[in-house]
Amino acid sequence: MNTFLQAILFQAGYNVALVTVGAILLGIAAGSAGTFLFLRKRALVSDAIAHATLPGVGIAFIIMIWLGGDGRSILGLLCGSTITAFIGLIIIEWIPRRTRLAEDAAIGSVLGVFFGAGIVLLTVIQTMSSGRQAGLESFLLGSTAGMLFQDAVVITIGGFLSILGIWIARRPLTIVAFDQEYATSLGYDVQKIDLLMMGLVLGVTVIGMKLVGLILIVAMLIIPAVTARFWSNRTNEVVMIAGFLGGLSGYIGATLSASAPSLPTGPIIVLFAILLFVLSLFLSPKRGVFSIFIQHQKTKTNIHRRQGLLTIAKGKNVISPFTQKLLVNEGLLGLDGMTNKGKKLVTEILIDENRWTAAEEIFPDKDINKNYGIKFIEEILTKEELTKLDQYIKSQKFKSATYDY
Repeated sequence: MNTFLQAILFQAGYNVALVTVGAILLGIAAGSAGTFLFLRKRALVSDAIAHATLPGVGIAFIIMIWLGGDGRSILGLLCGSTITAFIGLIIIEWIPRRTRLAEDAAIGSVLGVFFGAGIVLLTVIQTMSSGRQAGLESFLLGSTAGMLFQDAVVITIGGFLSILGIWIARRPLTIVAFDQEYATSLGYDVQKIDLLMMGLVLGVTVIGMKLVGLILIVAMLIIPAVTARFWSNRTNEVVMIAGFLGGLSGYIGATLSASAPSLPTGPIIVLFAILLFVLSLFLSPKRGVFSIFIQHQKTKTNIHRRQGLLTIAKGKNVISPFTQKLLVNEGLLGLDGMTNKGKKLVTEILIDENRWTAAEEIFPDKDINKNYGIKFIEEILTKEELTKLDQYIKSQKFKSATYDY
């Protein structure tokens, strides 16, 4: 625990602190970029891009060996993976436009071919007599155990530049994600914006390979974005929340890995992101399982209360045992019939019933009927609309409904 506290307080050494900062920036960049990917419904493209980086790692290693190096330069490996990932991205964009194949077929083709080629290259590299092949498999699942100072610096700088690019391009990315035709009318080239989005994703994928690996980077791009969606309906807020959750996952994952070297960094980061997703799934106030269940129960209670009181007000005493128990427990119904509290509430409900009926006549284009019987109409309309509604009800054009109770 002492080692974990040192790591989480950035007191476990310079390299550990630098790796942690890099993981945080990577998490923020992955969460933010992944939001646009998620909103654009192109999550599988990131999977293909991630797998397309592997042959680039192998090719770059071989080229650096031929040039007299040891093949382990992080910049060289990242450049190689960037090139092959970009080629894969271009192929994914080209196939649906130039052939009859759908995008999912292009994604599957690129993913399988490039990943297969990468595995073959890594196998060939393991048989080479020169170079330092050990540790190349860490690009699959990520590792910080063999990370050098310059590796951490590259990841940190790359993460910062990715975040900066996402911030600058956030407006066109948002518009294209929701409405391509509107984006075109504003003068945006949708195809170029899509390529820009995938380019940002490609950048995050490349810099994230050393930390979480090309297989798990897809999870870092998607899970924070999906989690953030539970907490907000506004794009800017979702982007910020996703970035925060991604950064938090990177922070906790990197510090846990530093305090327990036997724990792999990438899987720990992803597992913590999944934990945040599960907590949000159940606990978010608007879309969480618990809040939806509570809202369902509240809606059910409102309907039974309203319909029960209206049934009694009409002179009918046939109500379900559940409704009767509810009205009794709330003090709306007694042994002698409806209580004063119940009569007061049924008066409010009758007014609301008249308002709903009148609203259908004077607001025919307003989609409000889905809330009829669940909410009072004053929760739906503005004050000005309510005033107009009441004036219409008071006029001779509308006949109010009344009951004896």
